[in-house]
Order: sequence, then C-alpha cells, then structure tokens
Amino acid sequence: MIKILGSILFLGSTIFALSNFEVAQKSEEVMTGFKDSIATMQMTLINAKGQEKIRTMKMQVLEGKVEDKSLMEFLTPPDVKGTKFLSYEHIDIDDDQWLYLPALKRVKRIASKNKSGSFMGSEFSYEDLGSFNFKKYSYTGEAEEVIINEIPMYKISYVPISKYSGYTKQISWINKKDFLVHKVEYYDRKKKLLKTAYFSDYKYFDGIPRIGSIVMKNIQNDKTTKLVWIDEKIKNSLKDKNFHKRYLKK
Repeated sequence: MIKILGSILFLGSTIFALSNFEVAQKSEEVMTGFKDSIATMQMTLINAKGQEKIRTMKMQVLEGKVEDKSLMEFLTPPDVKGTKFLSYEHIDIDDDQWLYLPALKRVKRIASKNKSGSFMGSEFSYEDLGSFNFKKYSYTGEAEEVIINEIPMYKISYVPISKYSGYTKQISWINKKDFLVHKVEYYDRKKKLLKTAYFSDYKYFDGIPRIGSIVMKNIQNDKTTKLVWIDEKIKNSLKDKNFHKRYLKK
C-alpha cells in the first residue's frame, strides 16, 4: 500500500525521503512564474567596526523558460550613481556579465575566472548575483531533516559545477512547509566557511513568493552586506530588448 504524507512517500513500512536534488528543485520551482520584476533595493555595507554605507538601486529581472536576465542600476550615492550591472544566466556555461562604469564611460565584461570577486565592495560576489538554478550544481545523498527555531527544515548540500566558482560547497536550510530558503552557507576554495546568507521577509505576489531581505555575513572578515527590497512589482511586460547591452550606456 502506498501513502503520501507531506513530502515523504510511504511504501508499506519503507520511507523514501527526499534527496538533496529533489529539495533544491522544489525550492526553485516555488519561486517561478513571476515573469518579470521591477524593484527598488537598498544595499547597506557594514564594516568590521559597524560603520555603514547605504546605496539604492533599481533592479529588473526577466524570467526565461530556462535562463533569467537581470539589470541593476545604482541610483545613490553620487560616487556610484549610474553604475549598471547586466547578467545573462546560462546553464551549461558560465553566466555572461557586464559592468558599466560611468566615470570611465565604458562597459567591462566580467571574466569567468573573476566572478568570485567582490561586487562593488560588498560581501556579495558576482557569482552570488546570478540567478540560482539548481542545474548548476551537483548533488548526492538524501536531504537531512532538522529543526531550527522550532521550524522543520531540510538541510541540503551541493557543489558548484563551474570550475571558476569561488565555492567548493554550499549548504542550505529550506523550510519543509513551503520550500523557501532561510539560510545558505558558502565554503571557500580551502573548504572553510566563508559567508552565511540569511533570507527573510518573503512577500507573495499572485501566490508567488519573492525575497524581501538578504543579509550576507562574511565570517572571515567580519563584514556584512544587507539587501532589502523596498518595493517590487511583477508581470510588468518586460522584454528581452529591455536587457540589451546598449542599455548599459544609456
């Protein structure tokens, strides 16, 4: 006799738990369907002494059938205003990424080997800014079931496929009820814990969850970067042409 209870399949007296791959796939699936997004964001840089720098940006994202595109533009303060970052997600090859620097009036292509570098002095790397796609990682074994703050979660581990990744492993804690990510640990090329990201303030648009806040804490240098979505709208009828490289210089 087969019974379905929650996300576990019971076959007689045998329990088949979800694999790391299945949890990652489900976590990505619940976030899809928004078509496109336009949001104002606030980035706060906090150094080891607790001193803060605040920046605001406009973020646009176009959801593709397989691969997403995103365009970020800094609005304030004056020293970064007009800086733009364009990213084309890919599955089988590394993402295409470009940075426009208004002071130099030129577009800089981000080489694959440099994507582990800091983005605009933040604790996010260029690699972190690419859309998460579970197909970019390899998985083995079953997801571990844990309780965090009285919340049942899946703890999964996975390894980036790209040889240029700055990480040797990532570990995610994902809510068992809604499959939303709550925490991710990033391990550097020496296999030591480098950063921890905390995801919170999810908001629903037409039943689709969108992240409201990410706090990225660098364990090794004691710096933190906060990303907060001040407002967001989905399904704005954006097109591929809105993410052309010519928009970087406009």
